Amino acid sequence: MLKPELRKKYKKLRNALDVNRVDDLSMTVANKLLKLPIWDFSFYHIFLSIEEQKEINTDYILNILSGKDKNIVISKSDFETGLMTHFLLTDNTKIKKNAYNIPEPIDGIEISTEKIEVVFIPLLAFDAVGNRIGYGKGFYDRFLTDCKPSTIKIGLSFFEAEQAITDVFETDIKLDYCVTPKTIYGF
Repeated sequence: MLKPELRKKYKKLRNALDVNRVDDLSMTVANKLLKLPIWDFSFYHIFLSIEEQKEINTDYILNILSGKDKNIVISKSDFETGLMTHFLLTDNTKIKKNAYNIPEPIDGIEISTEKIEVVFIPLLAFDAVGNRIGYGKGFYDRFLTDCKPSTIKIGLSFFEAEQAITDVFETDIKLDYCVTPKTIYGF
């Protein structure tokens, strides 16, 4: 399927989920992440969920990371440049929703992409070979291009893989894993 069709399909599927279902599925995904061989690293980048988009609730993953004493990195998006700036999440970090309802740090300790070892990635859909579809702005593809080749890229989804995304671009960055409530995909 083409990206526009898949975006429409998965936005509709997510919108059909109620708040309790989103939380239950999010907790299941977080628990499945514990089975991945990713817990010996120090710097983990994670997105803060857009509740209005019914994204995976990353609070459960944040609790795991915090409990394991990991350095948690979150981002602020610049919609003029299409780039993200990354900040260490601390007890003093102030979070505010931007115009797109994305929770972001106001400021803080900036972290370079070279330090980031694991990235949890929001997505709308993904396919059986690790291609992903986001909201179409390219923020994560640009960010992941700047990361080290060894950085582990993990998609988080409520839904299983599509057979194939047919309009993949050279600039699209593939996932290493995608975790759903039912399956851990390795690519």
